[in-house]
Amino acid sequence: MLEVQAINQFYGESHTLWDVGLSVPKGSVTCLMGRNGVGKTTLLKVLMGLLSSTSGSILFEGKEIRGLAAEDRARAGIGYVPQGREIFPQLTVEENLRVALSAKREKSGRVPDFIFDLFPVLKQMLRRRGGDLSGGQQQQLAIGRALVLKPTLLILDEPTEGIQPNIVREIGDVIMRLNKDQNLTVLLVEQKIPFARRVAERFTILDKGRAVASGEMAGLSEALINQHLRV
Repeated sequence: MLEVQAINQFYGESHTLWDVGLSVPKGSVTCLMGRNGVGKTTLLKVLMGLLSSTSGSILFEGKEIRGLAAEDRARAGIGYVPQGREIFPQLTVEENLRVALSAKREKSGRVPDFIFDLFPVLKQMLRRRGGDLSGGQQQQLAIGRALVLKPTLLILDEPTEGIQPNIVREIGDVIMRLNKDQNLTVLLVEQKIPFARRVAERFTILDKGRAVASGEMAGLSEALINQHLRV
């Protein structure tokens, strides 16, 4: 579904991504892994069109999207949950969800009911401001907002960061449910190895801006973890 080849990206004079390749098969859950500061978030922003790349190819469902604006990538079927959630704290839960409707491919005025099936707490708190929610509730809201678009690919940047353990498990359950029941393809950045092993089938490891290993999750060995992931 997503094929990334030879992506290079610079911040000023700093070369941050070096010929990065990434493959996310349709119907899979793929985890992008690596220590802090190796380029994981940068790569996701390049995939979403929030940062430019100097070379390479990004094929989504067989079509080149590297030149598309971020909103056009969203309309093409890519949902994105950024690191830190980035909800609108002064807007209500309902207003946060409805913001995504402006980019929806199928124009309608309703938030899909399945979002409230996945996250019942959002229905209970429709009138509450986003900034008044707990961190876990804000993460559920951010995921729900991305799902309003009914994407075929969902990209999540550290969805468990700063979340209490019971909500971490719920988020894992939701990712697996979306993948199995709706055949939603998922690409996530995740630092927690047990969570990654639980929800993902495949992995790619970045180190110093380069993709250094990838494969089935069963192949994520202790040697790779010690070399590229442990601090």
